[in-house]
Amino acid sequence: MARLIARRYGLRWYNADAHTWEHRDRAIAAGHPAAIRFEALPRAERWSVPRAELIAMSLHHERGQMIVDDLSALPPAPLIIAEGTPITPAVVATVPGGPAASVWLQPSAGVQRARLRERGLSAGQLTLYRSLAGEIETEVAEYGARRLVIDGENGVEETVAAVETIFAEVLSGGPVAATGDERARLLRSANRATVAQYEAFFARPWSPGDARTTAHAFACECGRTDCQDDIDLAVADFPAPPDDAASPPVLAPGHHRTR
Repeated sequence: MARLIARRYGLRWYNADAHTWEHRDRAIAAGHPAAIRFEALPRAERWSVPRAELIAMSLHHERGQMIVDDLSALPPAPLIIAEGTPITPAVVATVPGGPAASVWLQPSAGVQRARLRERGLSAGQLTLYRSLAGEIETEVAEYGARRLVIDGENGVEETVAAVETIFAEVLSGGPVAATGDERARLLRSANRATVAQYEAFFARPWSPGDARTTAHAFACECGRTDCQDDIDLAVADFPAPPDDAASPPVLAPGHHRTR
């Protein structure tokens, strides 16, 4: 939802998932014991620890402040649409104007069960996901935060429309990217964050796979407001930095950079 809205309106898209390993590296550098323990444990053993340790090693609570720091360091324009599990009502409450421009998309119990079942998760992974979902639901209720329940009745476009209605006043006030070049640069920034996420993961000694054999669906960088296309590329094939005018855009077939 966040990515579609960002592309449609010319917003900066901040995807918390694309900063997971960067945040973990910050926590390790700060000597955070749970972050250090996560890296030291064999991958199979990480999911067999007690529930409290699962949550601690996820850095769910610590990453909230890191995200606030990330957002504070970004340029003031255009508007930022930020999303991800660690962005909780408690985190948003620390940001000026945040509560009025926030919404939590929460799956119904049936939708959540179905989606978790589709992922084929281990028992430990299920415990973590369900625990975090429970914490977030409790916090949304405690803060009286706005929410949309995803019950499977509406499709993507209907849900995007509901979010657009909630954010109508904010979106109309801007600022947003006004040209195709500006929108393309925002898309490159989001794509670059994804590349950095993979590279930080592959740099770990226990990490399987590599950038040559791992593909990702990157957003088309044509800059059109109606473009929703993605391009599957090996991470290693994404254009190397610097991300300047000489760097070729990643484009869907038949698409061209707009001005």
